[in-house]
Amino acid sequence: MKLITLDFETFYSKQFSLSKLTTEEYIRSPFFEVIGVATKIDDEDATWVTGGHENVRTHLESLNLQDHAVLCQNTMFDGAILSFVFGIHPKLFLDTMLMSRAVRGVHARHSLKVLAEEFDVGNKGTEVLDALGKRLRDFTSPELDAYGKYCKNDVELTYKIFKELGKDFPKKELQLIDLTLKMFTRPLLRLDTPKLETHLTSVQKEKEELLSKVSLSRKELMSNKIFAELLKERGVEPPLKISPRTGKETFALAKSDEGFKKLLEHPNLEVQALANARLGIKSTLEETRTQRFIDISNRGSFGVPLSYCGAHTTRWSGLDKINLQNLPSRGENANSLKKCILAPDGHVLIDSDSAQIEARVLAWFAKQDDLVKQFENKEDVYKIMATRIYKKSIDDISKEERFMGKSVILGCGYGMGHKKFRMFLKSQDVEISEPESHHIVNTYRFNSMNIANLWNETDYALRDMLVSKKSRTIGNGAIEVRTGDNAFVLPSGLKISYPNLRTHQSGGLVYDSRNGMTFIYGAKAVENIVQGMARCVIGEQLIKIAKKYPVVLTVHDAVMCVAPEEEKEDAQKYVEDCMRYVPEWAEGLPLNCESGIGLNYGDCK
Repeated sequence: MKLITLDFETFYSKQFSLSKLTTEEYIRSPFFEVIGVATKIDDEDATWVTGGHENVRTHLESLNLQDHAVLCQNTMFDGAILSFVFGIHPKLFLDTMLMSRAVRGVHARHSLKVLAEEFDVGNKGTEVLDALGKRLRDFTSPELDAYGKYCKNDVELTYKIFKELGKDFPKKELQLIDLTLKMFTRPLLRLDTPKLETHLTSVQKEKEELLSKVSLSRKELMSNKIFAELLKERGVEPPLKISPRTGKETFALAKSDEGFKKLLEHPNLEVQALANARLGIKSTLEETRTQRFIDISNRGSFGVPLSYCGAHTTRWSGLDKINLQNLPSRGENANSLKKCILAPDGHVLIDSDSAQIEARVLAWFAKQDDLVKQFENKEDVYKIMATRIYKKSIDDISKEERFMGKSVILGCGYGMGHKKFRMFLKSQDVEISEPESHHIVNTYRFNSMNIANLWNETDYALRDMLVSKKSRTIGNGAIEVRTGDNAFVLPSGLKISYPNLRTHQSGGLVYDSRNGMTFIYGAKAVENIVQGMARCVIGEQLIKIAKKYPVVLTVHDAVMCVAPEEEKEDAQKYVEDCMRYVPEWAEGLPLNCESGIGLNYGDCK
């Protein structure tokens, strides 16, 4: 298998560009045009081909890309051109930008210019700036030659950067990059346009009713204090940040704050409406997303855009203005959009969710052996916790009491205190008193001492990063503390890093995240680590599933694939076997899963 490094140059203008449009929208537009393409076979010199669509097609087909690996700096873009425009599907996709994100972290910049400087492999040119607004017919021969040299240089830089990044890059992560990109560039899913249009009408009507309830003045909505109280009344903890001016915690309620952006995507539609009203926006997330789905359905099949290592914990995140990581699964719009995502004709969707994976990984990592044993024996861990809270026999635990046991196991494993726990329950329409919240949280901590000890151990490890250069492990030994890098090394070989880790004037620790200065402490770092390890597990399981059935989506700890309808039972069993696979590094981790089959995503229950 050859390595073919590739880069397209395409028409763009002030209005028609990737800064204005999504990748899918840009490439499928009737205004799209390929100016030329540079390709490099293994370590041979790069070649530039231009002269129109058919010239480029002939060159690309001569390379037999379906038998080889294709490397790009932004393969989601170049790979989608190969697929959507030329109908070409390489055997393997590689991507230097995604590799950089995995190695250097989400806080860093990953442009070709930055990476070329970082690895000292050359300089990126600026000729692309001269191409603004020019179609192929508008270039003079010398201009086109200069553009070709620029493109070939990009390909040479990409190849050199790949050689640097690839020295110690985990092979399984390369497989995950390929599978992630193919979810988008080989679209198998369809969208139900009539159902989407019906849903849009319903959402627009609902939006008007919600916004009409927000009777506060603009001045009142813009008051951080008043807005925070409105959130608390709805059981939502107001988001916080560190003020760069004072160095103290303050409300993260500016439109650019990540915490505030999450309010715009909150599952409680009333919270969404409040956030939108504060911004003066007249549409809701559900409305804009439904319209975007309709637009995609009118252009073609539905490819899933996911950001590999898009989160600090190395989990996937949403991309291309379609975040499938947070489609509503409860409330009035529960599963409405999911039901509009259809399997290909003659096929079904199989969606499998790793059951309670974070709680299981946490118990295993913290050596909370009694809880690990309960999971292994398939006992009802929520009821068992409820017996300790309410001092009843397991047979006497009510549905409501079991819910409390579930809430505390899933909610308090990362150090949540009684105030936040009470607020969390309020967001679930459950009211408890402050003394009762104290009792429940204390009961959890008393019966989960190894987990609580892990918070402290991890806090010490963070502080060691400031003074020690010695590496060691924490928990059950699955995680290495890399003090020289201010990082925890995951079993995948990737790292969760805390750049510029330092002591804050308050005595706590802070680091520079992509959202600015951020507090970090033991329990929060444990949450990062556990989510990172859960992602390692899911990644290995995803690779196994993809060997037999195309994976079309992963959401947190779930994987969805496509299988022929006539073999759906066998396929479901295969998927469940894969989702119960325990990686070699996780011996003793008690995994389980749930799965569902449907002709649409929403019916996979």
